[in-house]
Amino acid sequence: MRKRMIKYAVAMSIRMVCLILIFVVDGWFKIIPVAGAVFLPWIAVVIANGNDKAEGHSDSLLDSVPLAEIESGPEPEADEGPGSQVLQGELINDDDESGTGEERKAS
Repeated sequence: MRKRMIKYAVAMSIRMVCLILIFVVDGWFKIIPVAGAVFLPWIAVVIANGNDKAEGHSDSLLDSVPLAEIESGPEPEADEGPGSQVLQGELINDDDESGTGEERKAS
């Protein structure tokens, strides 16, 4: 990242020189500093935003979520043993799909 910032600063310094040369140079040579003053900001931004392959930012695009972000809820306290949690709910008999036994007798 530091290399890109140095390249950006150099390009913008050259642009400042081009801006000064616009007022010094006469004739058709004025086109060169005008072109430098116009196009160097664009070039400097492209350089500053470019991806440097040597730095290897392969973590920027992940194929999967990091494991640190998939953590479960808080750990149970140390004094709780296995089976100490009580779940509230209703027991449903899987064998009885058509209703209660009383409803079967009625039909």
